[in-house]
Amino acid sequence: MRIFSFLKTTLQTLKILPPYPKKISKEKLQKLPMRFYNGVIYLINTEEDAPKAVAEIMQESVLGFDTESKPAFSKGEKYLPSIVQIATANGVYIFQLAKIKQLKFLKPILESENLLKAGIAIRDDILKLRDIENFKPAGFQDIGDLTKSLGVCQTGLRNLTGIFLKYRISKTSQVTDWSQENLSIQQLTYAATDAWTSRTLYLEVEKVTRGTPAAQGGSAPLDPRKESETP
Repeated sequence: MRIFSFLKTTLQTLKILPPYPKKISKEKLQKLPMRFYNGVIYLINTEEDAPKAVAEIMQESVLGFDTESKPAFSKGEKYLPSIVQIATANGVYIFQLAKIKQLKFLKPILESENLLKAGIAIRDDILKLRDIENFKPAGFQDIGDLTKSLGVCQTGLRNLTGIFLKYRISKTSQVTDWSQENLSIQQLTYAATDAWTSRTLYLEVEKVTRGTPAAQGGSAPLDPRKESETP
């Protein structure tokens, strides 16, 4: 057994074998530790707070990016994004679009070629945001495109997190009402976890695909907890 493990490690080092599996089963995923973001969350829900937050974000180089919308349960029913969550090296900013009701303050971020914004199925996020207000998207990276180049056949943040980061994230708040005026602690934690995990996942995948060291701040302040302990 030790000889096999040594041989496998050696082959991976020589890049003869991939360092990650192509997929993960539901059973293996369920056995991984559950983690939640436990760092600083900035909730931006007024026009007055937005410029300062955007200026701070513009100082970064790599962001985790995601949006959440009110869930639709009927055919033809759809809703615009209620929040945009952006993870930096030091915290997660959640912009409550349902309250601010405009996108112009986020355009410097959305249109910056020098500010990399990484996420899963990020093209869908862009399309939904452009339904609110048109902008010229630049600097976006779909992590799924990178993982496909490594031969990974599964998609989705939950699966890819299990494969590359060796933990799992909860999806229990995904279908809650994101348009409500006062978001719950559970919703804020869920949204922040998705954005921060996207950033951490990108840094890990980029390290594999490009052979470059992860940027500072790549290790997330994630809190390992059981699913029953979701805040």
